[in-house]
Amino acid sequence: MKAFKIILLLSLGILLFSCKEDPLSTIIDTEAGKIEGKQENGFKSFKGIPFAAPPVGELRWKDPQPVMPWEGVLKADTFACGCSQAQNLRPQGEDCLYLNIWTPANYASEKLPVMVWIHGGGFSAGAPLESTYFGEKLTQKGVIYVSIAYRLGQLGFLAHPELSAESPNKVSGNYGILDQIAALEWIQRNIPAFGGDPSKVTIFGESAGAIAVSILCASPLAKDLFTGAISQSGGNFGPIEEDFRQDGIVSLKGAENTGLEFMKQMGATSIAELRKMDVQDFFKNRSAGMGGFWPNADGYVIPDDQYKLYEAGRYNDVNVIIGTNSDEGGMFTRPSEPEAYKQRTKQRFGDFADRILEVYPGDTEEQTYTSSADIFRETAFAWPSWAWARLQSRTGNSKVFMYYFDQKQPENPRMPFKLRGAPHAAEIKYVLENIDPARYGEDDLKLSDIMGTYWTNFAKYGDPNGENLPLWPEFTEENQSVMYLRNTPEQDPQAGMVPNLDKLELMEEYFKYRRKSE
Repeated sequence: MKAFKIILLLSLGILLFSCKEDPLSTIIDTEAGKIEGKQENGFKSFKGIPFAAPPVGELRWKDPQPVMPWEGVLKADTFACGCSQAQNLRPQGEDCLYLNIWTPANYASEKLPVMVWIHGGGFSAGAPLESTYFGEKLTQKGVIYVSIAYRLGQLGFLAHPELSAESPNKVSGNYGILDQIAALEWIQRNIPAFGGDPSKVTIFGESAGAIAVSILCASPLAKDLFTGAISQSGGNFGPIEEDFRQDGIVSLKGAENTGLEFMKQMGATSIAELRKMDVQDFFKNRSAGMGGFWPNADGYVIPDDQYKLYEAGRYNDVNVIIGTNSDEGGMFTRPSEPEAYKQRTKQRFGDFADRILEVYPGDTEEQTYTSSADIFRETAFAWPSWAWARLQSRTGNSKVFMYYFDQKQPENPRMPFKLRGAPHAAEIKYVLENIDPARYGEDDLKLSDIMGTYWTNFAKYGDPNGENLPLWPEFTEENQSVMYLRNTPEQDPQAGMVPNLDKLELMEEYFKYRRKSE
């Protein structure tokens, strides 16, 4: 009997040993083949992973197609090139549909939450290879960080009647958004191999990336691909227009008209001719590539006016963090002659201009700058964010959190204007914990740690709050509480009321006026 027990214990030990999970390797099996990343300081990184076929040749201006499987092991230790663009980014090219993963998991079974970064750049610039968007420090807080690329400008958002006709869905122009959806689908299928939990995916982005987050939150094509969303300075809540405007979204017909004009400027007579052109030819004529290459309300990717969709409760109801910076508009505007400012305001706001000029006066050059900057802040960033928070808290069941980033930044002598607060994009380095200690102080480092913890807590629990953090109340229509992300020796971040509320309420009236004028 004693011998039998010994044999039994040895057998159980062998069985347990054989069932023990192997540590996560730097070689991972994906659906298309093996990839090899590298071990870094406390995490593993995998860069340049293809999530769709190269959108070149006949696939230029087509929906993203599946990755072709490969033999052997694909090296995934270097960033792929950025997507083709007019900006002087190197390297860049059309073969750019790749993503990057930083994982702290030791085992594939860990089921860590996943944070997916969508970069900004006006839908015409930017790439994950830019150091601004490196998020490996967030992995130290127990999440997997993923950054994705998507087609930009003319290649990502060209609409044209001929392209719509050849599409099975009879639409065109939203290829960059479809790329993002394809990346999220790839993540759903493959992230478990990296130790990730596909049921805990949070998308987040800034500027155009935040607008994309907003679009994905309203697109039926993105349903169930993520469980949380963070919008840093952006939202797609302006009315549908026939012409491209900074504070609205163009209709499919309007986007197609822009495409017709682009084809004419390029000297082409068909999409087939455009597909044969060198991609750099598209950027030689700057006027042919600036403004207008933007997502469009096609009834398919973007079903309708997003404000109306949210009023009706027709969106992907997930927990959200939404916010803006205090001086968003400063970098986009310059002082002007008072009379020129008033004329521009009347031209833009029509019958509503007198009310705008009361709140945003321009009697001096200094006033024209501050008023122009604040109008830009409200129309492009603050009002869409506030509208989103109000509408979702009214019609949704998920949690809504709002923030206002107002950390004073170091003066930059190269800037042609004086900062009045936190400029556009200033919060990114705080969220991703990429603060340069040579330029920033202890207050900034502390705020960065707080914000990184808020963001990763949200990815883990659907709520930014946690131990040793200032309480961040939920936003509701009845209690419009906003977290002021500002840290000084005298004051930690704290909750307060919606900033510039009178201006936001005026813009709410203005956008209602715009919709009535449709």
